[in-house]
Amino acid sequence: MKALSANEFIRELGAFQTKINAEKNQKFLHNPGKDNLCLGIPMGKIFETAKKYKNLSSSEVVKLLQNKYYEIRMGAVSVLDFIARDKKTEEEKRKEIFDLYLKHHDRINNWDLVDRSAPHVVGQYLFDKSRKPLYRLAKSKDPMERRTAIVSTQYFIQRNDLDETFEISEILIQDPEEGIQKAIGSWMREAGKKDEDKLFSFLDKHSKKLSRIALRTATEKLDRKQRDFYLKSEPATKHSKI
Repeated sequence: MKALSANEFIRELGAFQTKINAEKNQKFLHNPGKDNLCLGIPMGKIFETAKKYKNLSSSEVVKLLQNKYYEIRMGAVSVLDFIARDKKTEEEKRKEIFDLYLKHHDRINNWDLVDRSAPHVVGQYLFDKSRKPLYRLAKSKDPMERRTAIVSTQYFIQRNDLDETFEISEILIQDPEEGIQKAIGSWMREAGKKDEDKLFSFLDKHSKKLSRIALRTATEKLDRKQRDFYLKSEPATKHSKI
């Protein structure tokens, strides 16, 4: 059987591009520019196509990641995500795509590219291993690597393993990027659904350090009285948008 290729993937996606979608997708780009453009392909079509290409080799996935078009890179991380989610994927392959993700993280340069792939490509791989890579990412100069650190813990949260979510949130508590603040708030909220006491413990210690964005997001599922108690904390400094 003929091996799948990056060029075939790109040609298949190209059939779905429209100007309207290009304008829509452009609004989601973190750093739009000559090396970060939009074709105008609906997300649903990208995911649908990526699922058919989950046997794409790592070298071909890298070609997709190097592409200047956002939707092609979204296709690349979606292929990685489908590989990671597949129960038949062997450990050697899981390590291969984990290493690929980290090596080429500079091309995973938008918040939704991280969110689409980090939980399974990174989080699932590290679940039964040392989590030290997450702490290194949390201290990175690259905001997208820092976002990977917290977003990857989604896989842990789903399995009632909450420590990393709160520990990494503490590292990122004064991160200057708004997108990181939204992420730590969201993931603390989800961890709090599993163990409210752990969320309360974190908030009791750190609520005055949290940005308004993170605090409002982290507490939005608490009852009114509990939420109002924490929201009385003095707001932290403003953050730049990611």
